[in-house]
Amino acid sequence: MALHNKTIVVTGCCSGIGADFAKLARQQGARVVGMDRNAPTLTLDGFIQVDLGDPAAIDIAVAQLPAQVDALANIAGVPGTAPAELVGRVNYLGLRHLTQRVLERMPEGGSIVHIASILGAQWPERLAQHRALGAIASFEAGAQWLASHPVPQETCYQYFKEALIVWSATQSQKIFMERGVRMNCVAPGPVFTPILGDFVQMLGQERVEKDAHRMKRPAFSDEVAPVIAFLCSDAARWVSGINLPVDGGLASTYL
Repeated sequence: MALHNKTIVVTGCCSGIGADFAKLARQQGARVVGMDRNAPTLTLDGFIQVDLGDPAAIDIAVAQLPAQVDALANIAGVPGTAPAELVGRVNYLGLRHLTQRVLERMPEGGSIVHIASILGAQWPERLAQHRALGAIASFEAGAQWLASHPVPQETCYQYFKEALIVWSATQSQKIFMERGVRMNCVAPGPVFTPILGDFVQMLGQERVEKDAHRMKRPAFSDEVAPVIAFLCSDAARWVSGINLPVDGGLASTYL
């Protein structure tokens, strides 16, 4: 089995892509420790309830993890209908803080996978901003930077997915060279999850209808989970620093 004997931490494990990946990873022989703000509704090998927008809570949660973590799947996130500050804290600053802490427990050959989004595709337009934020190491300093560079509510989800893609790409080679740990992003298009309605509300019905002809349908979350499993496995041992679209070809229609 592809993930046999690996210890994998999965954030957002209680629903959607996170739940389907957690189930698949256990089927492939992994020990799965879930992290979520909600109580688990599936079988796991361990679970830690945590607010991923709170760095102190993240530190307490990480202290409860096994001494060795072979892979981290950062799947938790809030939609863009949430306040922009919360989106930044959970989808970017908290994710980054957790990654930095868990990395200390990862051996050579480890893997980190972030869930980005096709909505992060416009990162080149704000590359300088994303690089500036990415160069700030701590959660607190990052929050201060964002307070002085406020992100508009209507584009906050896209902005922080862009920032995640840039941070992951710019940090990945250093981490791979120094520690032998790979870091990649997966960029789904629309997915049938509990927050799909939030995305329709966030983008607006006109945008959704305009893009509907570009794809057969939204993805099922169990169509994204195997890609995360691949990137966590030794089969992807030479894959690092990528942002992999899993969108039924949607991204290709913009070329």
